[in-house]
Amino acid sequence: MSHHGEIPKFAIPQMRSWVPEGARKWIIVAMLLVYQMSGGVYLAAVAEIVGSTALMHEDIMMAGYASLVGLALVFAVMFRLKFRFAPRFTHLVCCTGIIVCNLICMHLESVPALIVVCFVCGIFRMWGTYECNSSIQLWITPVRDMSVWFCWIEFIVQSSICLCGITTIHASLLASWEYMHWVVVGLLLVMMLLTYILFNGGHYMPRMRLLGVDWFGAFMWAVCVMSVLFVLNYGEHYDWWRSREIWIGTVFAVVTCGLNVWRASFIRHPFLYNSTWMSKPVVTTVLLYLFMDLLLAPSHLFEHIYMEGILGYDAEHVVSLNWVVIFSYAVGAVFALNTFARCKWTYATMFTIALAFITAYLVMMYFTIDYNLPKEALVLPMFLRGFGYVVVAIILLTALSKMPFNHFFETVCIQGFFSASIAGAFGSAVLNRWLKVAMGNNTKLLEIGLDSVNPVASHLPIGQLYGIVQQQSLIVSMKEIYGWLIIIAILAILGILLIKSDLRPKYAIHPTYSALRRLIKREFPQAEVAADAGMHTPDNV
Repeated sequence: MSHHGEIPKFAIPQMRSWVPEGARKWIIVAMLLVYQMSGGVYLAAVAEIVGSTALMHEDIMMAGYASLVGLALVFAVMFRLKFRFAPRFTHLVCCTGIIVCNLICMHLESVPALIVVCFVCGIFRMWGTYECNSSIQLWITPVRDMSVWFCWIEFIVQSSICLCGITTIHASLLASWEYMHWVVVGLLLVMMLLTYILFNGGHYMPRMRLLGVDWFGAFMWAVCVMSVLFVLNYGEHYDWWRSREIWIGTVFAVVTCGLNVWRASFIRHPFLYNSTWMSKPVVTTVLLYLFMDLLLAPSHLFEHIYMEGILGYDAEHVVSLNWVVIFSYAVGAVFALNTFARCKWTYATMFTIALAFITAYLVMMYFTIDYNLPKEALVLPMFLRGFGYVVVAIILLTALSKMPFNHFFETVCIQGFFSASIAGAFGSAVLNRWLKVAMGNNTKLLEIGLDSVNPVASHLPIGQLYGIVQQQSLIVSMKEIYGWLIIIAILAILGILLIKSDLRPKYAIHPTYSALRRLIKREFPQAEVAADAGMHTPDNV
């Protein structure tokens, strides 16, 4: 008998009896990977999709964000879905839904329709993922230790994103970007066949009807988050609030957020309680995600621009670095498992270590950016970035386990809004605007000496000269932004060390307001007498 009570024996009873016990968990893991690699659009092939359709880069990114919003939104009702439907039914429905969404997305060029389909695809993807994860939780951690469990979750989620990018690029190089959809459809069809053969269709939990779910509130929160993402994603394209489109998106976001907060104040079972939004774990993790994604935004914006536009690497060489990132995720998850989960290192210690790794990534990128950088020189920065990010993701997700169980899934939903979509879009929007302003200033400075007297400028065609200036301006601007991010990260580390160190006076005596009032009352008559004496003092004294 342990502190957690009797540990139940791990089993997957929803599979047929003739399926070997040792193979069941690995079948679930394979199904989990297929779910994680599926989606409505595959952002690794965004350049190919833009080149073969009439869609913009922002349109494809908006569809990808919609899939992530649907994925996060369904968290709030995931526990109810688990108890309502049998595993076999869940897998068949989710596979069918994702297949239909993939077939539709291949032929859609209407942006609103593509966003809706990707949103629905994200819901099915998360539903199937949760069904797989909940089936093997006791295998990963028999005592249901959430710090151990979330090490596994973050490793699988982040690694699957990298694997999906690798598969998408190779499928696009072999034929076209549509072949990734066909690959996913084929895998899902095989998974449906295995589900039909291996699963017995039984339901081993008490059925819980889907009554009392605030579906309208879920729709309103989805509209609110999508409005925020519209502003962040299309802001630079429409020149921010100088355009009518961004103002409309901003009004939609503010109005829907206000309506959601107002509805949650009086209805019996809102989709997301107002108290959940204001809880300390939610507020803290949301702010930290916004901060960390700002520091990591160069990985989404600068790295592809630098490797493809300046170094001239093709998509295959760029995506090959994903293997390094996957390895860094594995090392980071093992490190968190042994230090944070087992040795119980504090949140502040783990966050400081992760922030130090991300700062080291920024420093290395600042000092290694060059015109002729070999690909091997990018291996260590990629490793540092992946290690730091996965450790941060593990500790911030584990922090939500402090919430009461009846609000836990709501907190995961809220954090999913930010960690999966809003925080990344926020960081990219800030850096995209920052890069545009910095390039404008640096281009003006570089163009000052390029006149007819300059021997270099006089012997080069105007087009070639303009390209050289733009490339040099891009390098200088990237270094400038990396430098400021390094300063911000170092200041954050110093702030954490100062707050948590023994140099800060933890037991200083602070007088109360009542004590200060009593002191002033005692001193006030003396001060009044001294003032009167000063008024009757002769001027010539």
